[in-house]
Amino acid sequence: MARIRKFVAYRRLERPYTRISKFRKKAFIRVNPNIKIPRFNMGNAKKTYKTYLHLVSKADLNIRHNALDAARMTCNRLLEKTLTTANYHLLIRTYPHHVMRENPLASGAGADRMSTGMKASFGKAIGMAARIKKGQEIFTVGVDTKEGEETAVEALRRARQKLPAGCTVTIERK
Repeated sequence: MARIRKFVAYRRLERPYTRISKFRKKAFIRVNPNIKIPRFNMGNAKKTYKTYLHLVSKADLNIRHNALDAARMTCNRLLEKTLTTANYHLLIRTYPHHVMRENPLASGAGADRMSTGMKASFGKAIGMAARIKKGQEIFTVGVDTKEGEETAVEALRRARQKLPAGCTVTIERK
């Protein structure tokens, strides 16, 4: 399997390049990659909770779908193990809709015959990313008890380590 390009190439939040071509078949991305996030709602979504904790971004950037899924799995595993699924609600608040592309260039022997260079380099779709603004909520966890609140803070701290953004945890009590 091919390695993933370093995220520093896609981190900045810029206006996405839209290709305009006089040929219709070249004016759009033909294949959208599959998103790795299987579920955006975990736990008990029907219940209303006393406390909601939010993981909030400190900067504008893109976050890859596989980073969001890794953070979701880490956070959900701790919540599920300590609180059980009936006592919390984890919600992913962002959706990865931005298509990341790259122009793969061949290297090695015979590469000059295989590569087209930058000619018509719209790029091949390699993944999806969520576009995050400063102050936007990425994850939300709802809990009822004080022990649940402490567990949720730890779960969001672990999720924060999987994301490329600096994040803070805010608490909202009702």
